[in-house]
Amino acid sequence: MSASAMSLEAIQREMAAAVMRPLTADEEMQAMAPDGRAMSDVAASFVAPNSRLSAFERLEIYNRQYWFRVLGALAEDFPALRAVVGGRDFEALSVAYLTAHPSRSFSLRNLGSKLVEWLAAHPQFAGRRHRLAVDVARIEWAFVEAFDLAEREPLTLEQIATLDGGSRLALQPHVQLLALEYAADDLVLKLHRREKKQTSEAGVKEDEVHAAPAKLPRLRRRPTWVAAHRLDNSVYYRRLAREEFFTLDAIRRGLPLAEALTGGFSDSRMPESRRASFVREMFANWAELGWVCAPELESLIRP
Repeated sequence: MSASAMSLEAIQREMAAAVMRPLTADEEMQAMAPDGRAMSDVAASFVAPNSRLSAFERLEIYNRQYWFRVLGALAEDFPALRAVVGGRDFEALSVAYLTAHPSRSFSLRNLGSKLVEWLAAHPQFAGRRHRLAVDVARIEWAFVEAFDLAEREPLTLEQIATLDGGSRLALQPHVQLLALEYAADDLVLKLHRREKKQTSEAGVKEDEVHAAPAKLPRLRRRPTWVAAHRLDNSVYYRRLAREEFFTLDAIRRGLPLAEALTGGFSDSRMPESRRASFVREMFANWAELGWVCAPELESLIRP
């Protein structure tokens, strides 16, 4: 079918499908379309050749640039994950992930939004480091979220002191709560520092693309709770006690303060004599960091 016989929507869909199709191992556009048509015929149906390039060659430019751009963007957001699984496996992982979840936004910021969920369901792409890789991906995505999600007017310690057990709080949107299987936050920070030293301003070096997995310190699986948050336009990670994590999680879910604290200390091994002072410390830290705010009005309206 010629371009003149195709609707604009049909042309857009045909081109998007061609551009988002993975490249060959030689980084060229594939010769055949999924339906068996020659890609030269597909390209000719909506791309005109010029004096130097055929329709296939002109379409291939967009196909290649799409993949070079999205692969580079994903590598920029997940450098520690690339180090954990190795450059070659990360490239295979990225192609498989982006084939399943191609870019759907005008912004590349959202490119990795499904990666944690996808990687958890596809352990073959991380091998024996799969569980660690998922934790690392979660930490790196939390960095993206904490960096640019909203910040609302925080409550002061004086305002917090007026609350009672029935009061409801909210967490700053940029505060990200992570329940991890490994204490991988320090590892991610170390790998990020290493990445900054090894990567030029122009992007990922060629030898890093095929780098072997990084040598890592021995990490034992143990429950670890972390918050990623933004302060003065920088993102930080903060380890949380189990009780603090589950209290914050309950607050995020909209539970009244008394229920949130009860849930936070459920099955806790903390001595009763320590709990009151620990709660005071939690609220003092949250007020200092600006983590808690009043819930939005809409969240208080019940249908």
